[in-house]
Amino acid sequence: MTPVLLQNSYSVVTAAGPYFFYFTVYSFLGWVLEGSYNLYSEGSFRKEGFLKGPFKPMYGFAPLLLLAAHDAQLVYPVFLLLALLIPSAVEFVSGWLLKSLFQKQWWDYSGMPYQLKGHICLKFSLYWWGLSIACIYLLQPLMHLLYLLIEPVWLLLLPGVMLLSAADLLWTCRSRRRGLKQAEPLERLELGEG
Repeated sequence: MTPVLLQNSYSVVTAAGPYFFYFTVYSFLGWVLEGSYNLYSEGSFRKEGFLKGPFKPMYGFAPLLLLAAHDAQLVYPVFLLLALLIPSAVEFVSGWLLKSLFQKQWWDYSGMPYQLKGHICLKFSLYWWGLSIACIYLLQPLMHLLYLLIEPVWLLLLPGVMLLSAADLLWTCRSRRRGLKQAEPLERLELGEG
């Protein structure tokens, strides 16, 4: 029974391997993209993100959803529409969740025209649309080749990478929740309730 369990576990890891690789690489590239944009606009590469490590999960989720849409072989106009909608939906849901859970808004488009609750705006949705198309048609073929080159090593590293990702997520959530609890008494004092 144990060899069958190990074989099934290996099959799951092998099947999930490329997707977790893409998610990890795109999340890292998103961190680099945001840091570069922040360097250009604010003069500093360091921009606080939700996670402590150098990853922006929004940039990992959106390409995976776009890959699923692309693999479904939809007609080109429908895929182009999804390339506009998917990143904006991921950005909106991410912003809404982060604000709901941690009472903090990591980005705010409320001063821009055609925005929705400060989480998304037309200008950046159009940027994400262009980046999405470039990602699927230009970058993803290179990512696929890279994955094929390093697949045996990646499959060995995958459990450790997953463990580090989970640790970063848990540590971040714990420290941010602790920060919220510490901020509550200070807010009460400021409001004269303490």
